[in-house]
Amino acid sequence: MYDLERILRETFLARAEFLECVDSTNNRAAQAATDGGLLPFLIAARRQSAGRGRGLHRWWTGPGALAFSLALAPETMGVDRRRTPMASLAVGVAVVEAVASWLPIGAVGLRWPNDVLASDRKLCGILVEVLPNGRYVIGIGVNTDNTMTDAPPELQSVATTLRDLTGRRFDPTESLLAVLHSLDRVFAELRAHPETVAARADGLCWQRGQRLAFQQGDRRIDGRCVGVASDGALLLETSSGVAPIYTGTPVDVES
Repeated sequence: MYDLERILRETFLARAEFLECVDSTNNRAAQAATDGGLLPFLIAARRQSAGRGRGLHRWWTGPGALAFSLALAPETMGVDRRRTPMASLAVGVAVVEAVASWLPIGAVGLRWPNDVLASDRKLCGILVEVLPNGRYVIGIGVNTDNTMTDAPPELQSVATTLRDLTGRRFDPTESLLAVLHSLDRVFAELRAHPETVAARADGLCWQRGQRLAFQQGDRRIDGRCVGVASDGALLLETSSGVAPIYTGTPVDVES
């Protein structure tokens, strides 16, 4: 399915593997991050039996979708481990820029902190995890050559795929290379000028102007989204001023 020799030759990866089926590519990448092998490491799979999303969410990997995880050393990211929203946003920016040549300008945006949307539907999910040893595991699922007609009924109205949006087919190796090349560029920028990555994420913010709410333990924060800060925080205009959101569970807002 993937030309791994070409992928290793043309990218920043030190090693890579492909499996027909795995429980979760993030689980396998986490193992690789602690086995003493060279990093960056990539694991891609045709199918995930227990793909993980943020919180308790599951990620559906349809036939033809791009599903992979990266195990990275912290210096590759160049971001404070306490600021994982910045890492999530950087990966989101990279994915948006990778697919930009396939979709109309303005059709793709970011839903803080880890969703890529196209035509108001989810196109890509991103899960960033920081391991106890400080290494990063980044899971990326992009709906590329799959189609929502194969998806569970509950997803068909909230997600989309590049194939469904464009009517064309997508080669897995070419799609993966496009994302990896974009990640390489954005990681370099994140290390040198993180504020410019945050500014691009702010420009792609799909939630600007929306009423949002986040639960942080016993505390709930409600407000109108005014964009993304230079450190990756989501900014909510509340009754007591602008509040930066670094973490929290999104909750429904009463209309």
